[in-house]
Amino acid sequence: MRAVVQRVLSSKVTVSGEIVGEIEKGFNVLLGIQKEDTEDDIKYLVDKIINLRVFTDDNDKMNLSLLDVKGELLIVSQFTLYGDCRRGRRPSFIEALGGEEAERLYEIFLEKCRECGLKVEKGIFGADMKVSIENDGPVTLLLESKKTF
Repeated sequence: MRAVVQRVLSSKVTVSGEIVGEIEKGFNVLLGIQKEDTEDDIKYLVDKIINLRVFTDDNDKMNLSLLDVKGELLIVSQFTLYGDCRRGRRPSFIEALGGEEAERLYEIFLEKCRECGLKVEKGIFGADMKVSIENDGPVTLLLESKKTF
């Protein structure tokens, strides 16, 4: 499971001109799900995201987590995070999990985040979405449950 985590002042996702998810200070998370991912990957990544110490404290040091600042989450499914561009000019998405199983894991991911007491907004799985962010910093991190990078 891969995530692009962006610290934001605000973020929203729009589908067909309608806002379907919107947050203030927190994280915009683009989430990719791989064929081999399980609920253990979800637990690892949720824990990592909510505890990342990338919000500034009173001394302007990145010491506070999303939980500490009572931040919000906007989580958008993003199968293209598993696009393999090493060969040719068109990405291969063979490693990305699709369909009902990917949507099931995405919904579990959302629920695990909600269980932490955070406001969680989302996009629409499989839809053509427009994502707007006001990146804060900018702070953008790449996370992967398999720890390959």
